[in-house]
Amino acid sequence: MAKQKKAPRPKAVTPKGFRDYFGVEVTERTEMLHQIAGVYHRYGFEALESSAVETVEALGKFLPDVDRPNEGVFAWQEFDEKDQGDWMALRYDLTAPLARVYAQHRNDLPNPYRRYAMGPVWRNEKPGPGRYRQFYQCDADTVGTASMAADAEICAMLSDTLETVGIPRGDFLVRVNNRKVMNGVLEVMGLGEDPVARDNVLRTIDKFDKVGESGVRELLGKGRLDASGAYIDGVGLSDDQIEPVIAFLTSKAGDVAKTFDNLRGAVGASKVGAEGIAELEQIGELLAAGGYGSDRIEIDPSIVRGLGYYTGPVFEAELTFEILDEKGRKRQFGSVSGGGRYDGLVKRFTGQEVPAVGVSIGVDRLLAALREKGRMGGVATGPVVVTVMDRDRMADYQAMVAELRNAGIRAEVYLGNPKNFGNQLKYADKRNSPVAVIEGGDEKANGVVQLKDLILGAKIAESATLEEWKERPSQFEVPRGDLVAKVREILASQSEEQAG
Repeated sequence: MAKQKKAPRPKAVTPKGFRDYFGVEVTERTEMLHQIAGVYHRYGFEALESSAVETVEALGKFLPDVDRPNEGVFAWQEFDEKDQGDWMALRYDLTAPLARVYAQHRNDLPNPYRRYAMGPVWRNEKPGPGRYRQFYQCDADTVGTASMAADAEICAMLSDTLETVGIPRGDFLVRVNNRKVMNGVLEVMGLGEDPVARDNVLRTIDKFDKVGESGVRELLGKGRLDASGAYIDGVGLSDDQIEPVIAFLTSKAGDVAKTFDNLRGAVGASKVGAEGIAELEQIGELLAAGGYGSDRIEIDPSIVRGLGYYTGPVFEAELTFEILDEKGRKRQFGSVSGGGRYDGLVKRFTGQEVPAVGVSIGVDRLLAALREKGRMGGVATGPVVVTVMDRDRMADYQAMVAELRNAGIRAEVYLGNPKNFGNQLKYADKRNSPVAVIEGGDEKANGVVQLKDLILGAKIAESATLEEWKERPSQFEVPRGDLVAKVREILASQSEEQAG
């Protein structure tokens, strides 16, 4: 009989485009999301946790840059005993699920409905450096009101959120534009309702921040040579058609009143363009009344993000401080959040237009920014480790750990093989533990415990020549009853050293 081959072992590799998050990364993200949720809650938004799986039909064709709904998503088809069932997919963002939830439960929800949601989303796209197929988003939306007060409130809340998590004023700017103004420009250009021409123009002006005014002018016209020397065909517009776009993109002035004057010139007699400008003026007035000046939120017509998706105001939070790229060159950190008004999304379910506005924060981008600012990225402190000197006295050690935990101190008993005490201290070092608790037979008989300050001990080991460290003891013998008090004292001393 032939010997049966063993099944090959699975490879222990992370799937392409995904990554694992450990200890400090998870803790930092959790803390930041808690801070953001606090701001959203303070503004009156309610938490919503919707399903991670939606039908492909519910996700619809609102996925950016795809022609079919099951492109760009992780989708599969359900099967039952009789027939093929629905196509299902992991959610692509947190907005499409909101539209489904609102349409499904609208009779039971307050109107307007204000909700925030946080969690992972999945995109079946080609991964790249810093671009993953699973990432966290943090959204807040108001559904059911066309009032510009909702848009102004979202911008103010975004500004407050950035300051709350640790981006100081002066290091960020929330910039606001309006899709209706762009529609007015397209109308003045004579493109009417030609969807192909309009999309070509929108895609071109979306490159404004990369190629500048001259580059957009060339791409709207005959075309241009890119950095590699390849020729890119242009949209083929005339100079008269191009001029309103350039006027729109370059309309930002030193003061907001002049910016609005320039925008009026760009949209000419367009009624929808004038409506968009009026909405921007109203948002500006509301923000000014709340104390939000141009140092935090400004009108900026160069913001063209998602103009094919949004129906009114759009906004983007940009971090303005400089960082060094991989080649050591200075550049601004860039965008960490965006949003706007999307009045057509719920209509897919209800047949009636339902106004809505929202914002989405890229959690990983914001965490990276906080690390750049030195607000995160430190080494997380581990638990106090109670070492095991006598495995028959595990109950004593568990009693110590219980006392520490009940006092609010993170602590654990060493659960590995206690035979080698050195390995226990190596374990504590690997856990970045601040204190090790030691109670052998002699200590037990004398009613004392030994407490080893592992942070100070590491500093002494690194800087043995520095008298300031050598003079300070790193191990203490205290009465068993003083265990919690002395551990607290050591932890407080370590915190002061770190703060100093």
